[in-house]
Amino acid sequence: MARAALQLGVRELAALAQVSPTTVARLEAGEELKPRTVEAIQRALEEAGVEFIPENGGGAGVRLRKVSGAQPF
Repeated sequence: MARAALQLGVRELAALAQVSPTTVARLEAGEELKPRTVEAIQRALEEAGVEFIPENGGGAGVRLRKVSGAQPF
């Protein structure tokens, strides 16, 4: 969901996180990865503009970080 919100391909995210595209695909398929690998992917997504929203009764989620100075529509 986070990758789609940023309009990143698997290869693009893999390059940002310095992991292989196969690793990104494994994460998206729900396979268990080493914690440091998951952290690298999460950090890359956050640096690209995603905020991870904690569980609050409605489930965990993601959203794009607000750009400061942006005017609402």
